[in-house]
Parts: sequence; C-alpha cells; structure tokens
Amino acid sequence: MPRRNRVDPWGDLHASPERGLFTGNRGCLVDDRGGLTRHHRGPLWITCLLEYRGWRHPLERPGTWTPLFFLDEAVALAAGHRPCGLCRRQAHLDYRGAVTRAVGSDHPFLAGDLNRRLARERLRRGGGVDRASDRILWTERVDRLPIGTVVVDEDRIPRLVLEDSLLRFAFGGWTGRRSRPRKGSIDVLTPPTSVAALANGYTPVLHPTASD
Repeated sequence: MPRRNRVDPWGDLHASPERGLFTGNRGCLVDDRGGLTRHHRGPLWITCLLEYRGWRHPLERPGTWTPLFFLDEAVALAAGHRPCGLCRRQAHLDYRGAVTRAVGSDHPFLAGDLNRRLARERLRRGGGVDRASDRILWTERVDRLPIGTVVVDEDRIPRLVLEDSLLRFAFGGWTGRRSRPRKGSIDVLTPPTSVAALANGYTPVLHPTASD
C-alpha cells in the first residue's frame, strides 16, 4: 500500500502510487509509531532531488524529517515549498535571485527571509493533517500570470498555467487541457512570492505531461 506522502497543489497529503519528480521536507510529520499526525512542522518547506550523493532516508521514522513527493516543481511551489539550498543549490540561488529582483532589494534574500515570506502566504491559522480549507488564495489577472503558476478554476480544481492553456492536476500528470482565458481574473494557489520568482526569471521543472 502506498504511504500517505504524495502532495497535491493545496499542500495536503495523499496515498498514491505515483512518486513524481521531486521529494521534499516540511519537518517530522509522524508520531512515535510512524503514523502520520501532522501537516507540517516549522516554516522550512523545501523541494529536494529524489537522489543526492547516494544518501538514503527513512520514509516514516520518528524524530527526523518525513519525505514527501511532488509530481513536479509547479506542484511543489503551489503547495508552498521552495528549492532546497543543499541538493538543489543552483535552483535555490536562481529562485532567491528572482525574488530579490522582484522586490527590488539591494541585498540577496536569505533562506530565512524566503521561509518567513512563504509561511505568511501559505496558510491561515488552523490545525490537523488536512489543511486545504486553510490555504490563502489570492486573485490576479489571468494574462499577468507566468508559466508554472497553479490557479484554481470554478470547480476548485488546481490547474497549471501554460502559455496558451490550463492543465488539470492529477497525481499521474497534467491533463484536461483547456484554453487559457485572455482576460479576467482568477484565484491563484501558488504563493505570491513564488509567482514573483516565476515572473522574474525562475524556470520550474515541469512534468513531461505538461508538454504532451
């Protein structure tokens, strides 16, 4: 049976056989018996490589971080994660640089700065393992959104923004292509900081189904 460690764009966890392109970390999510009891622990939410230096990490060991899995980086960004500064060093620097440019800062953002910004943008106060209802959505004109943003359609379904289309999320890949509207506003799931990064030069790694 698959473990409940696959992340949807809302940031919630599901049991699904598809592992995806990335793993990630938002702290220890299990109790002393290895059962899932938390949605997250702490403000450090990062997206990591599936393999790095041959390191192996337990999937549900108490007292250490619990690996999560994402279809691709668009899902990870929508869920509120950012690139890891260790195993994805260049991606981290590119993301940090894009956010720094977006806000017009004279000094590069530190990892802690990014963590605090994203923490404010992800969730309202709440608790429990399922937190989709606590996610903070924001509204933007659809023609202003960069490729890689995840929005929410009229049926509350997450969709990936591409140049001329929107794709529906599924754990096996992006599907259900529809035309991207040319005008109007839409609810956005990807936090504003990550959308700013995408709009200022950060290129996310997308699942191959995004180009099918």
